[in-house]
Amino acid sequence: MQYLGIDWGTRRASWCALDEHGALREGAIPADQDGLSRLALTLGAGEVHGCIEMMSGAVWVRDQLATVGWDVRLADARKVKAIAPLACKTDRVDARVLADLARRDLIPEVWVPSLDERANRERLRRRAHLIRLRTSAINRTFGLLTQWGLRRNLTALRKPGAIDELAEHGVPGVWRQSITTLLGVIDDLDAQLGPLERELRPHARADARVKLLMTIPGVAELLGLTLAAEIGDITRFPTARKLVGYSGLTPVIKQSGQSSRTGRISKAGPATLRWAAVEAAQQAWRSNSPWHRLYTDTKTRHGKANPAKAAVARKVLIAAWHVLARQEPFKPTCAAA
Repeated sequence: MQYLGIDWGTRRASWCALDEHGALREGAIPADQDGLSRLALTLGAGEVHGCIEMMSGAVWVRDQLATVGWDVRLADARKVKAIAPLACKTDRVDARVLADLARRDLIPEVWVPSLDERANRERLRRRAHLIRLRTSAINRTFGLLTQWGLRRNLTALRKPGAIDELAEHGVPGVWRQSITTLLGVIDDLDAQLGPLERELRPHARADARVKLLMTIPGVAELLGLTLAAEIGDITRFPTARKLVGYSGLTPVIKQSGQSSRTGRISKAGPATLRWAAVEAAQQAWRSNSPWHRLYTDTKTRHGKANPAKAAVARKVLIAAWHVLARQEPFKPTCAAA
């Protein structure tokens, strides 16, 4: 029996192998298919239990090594750091720590969805990325107009002669060219988003979780599918607080003696899950929203909207946990819970 730890990088990977008695072998390989083949030849035949920190490419490494009969598990990088904090942190040391965790059977394992579910996540993350790019382009367009005291929406800017009209209002040619370029970028992104959303809608309509999530204020069809895909199996989270913590929307609290300070949100979890929850919170300023009072009170206290949106986003995830865990539609009376 050998216990393997791999610290995977973009170009190079360090590895460490321990036997039952703690005897150590280690080295480095290229971070690619050839490197994994070389590692398999180096360790030879026999039973291997391994550990690799969850990062980009880690699932692929696990699947590749499974073809030679190795049992490689994915570890939560933050929990590994909590179990084994190090004063000296190098790739070699990280590989030794991971190998020792595998030998001691202390791997803080990460849940990984199936290939089909990961494919659906990738579609939704692609959509979220395109929407962020589109929003950035729109905001920059409006920012350029405000430099010259103008306000125009996209519909007005797309009308024939709209760019020439900007010249009549004193907008110089360089700024007009920037706006024209940005409008082209927005059109290109719209052309990418249309087919992708048509591909995703049948998945949303066939998912019972989405129907439940759509009962939450602010959650529409594709946003519900995004939440369902990012949350995955709701039984992973024994409480709503665990789900909120997983999302990275909880504030960081720093304590020392009698003092305690609340900082910014941790952003420790999936970015797309946070984005979806915040998107669902965008309409909380409306008076008919069950979280309207929370939104207005938080905004008044902090003097800006982002903390208020984060507070409502946490409520959205709490509601999502309840509707999925209980298999019941959202109830407005529970919104303040």
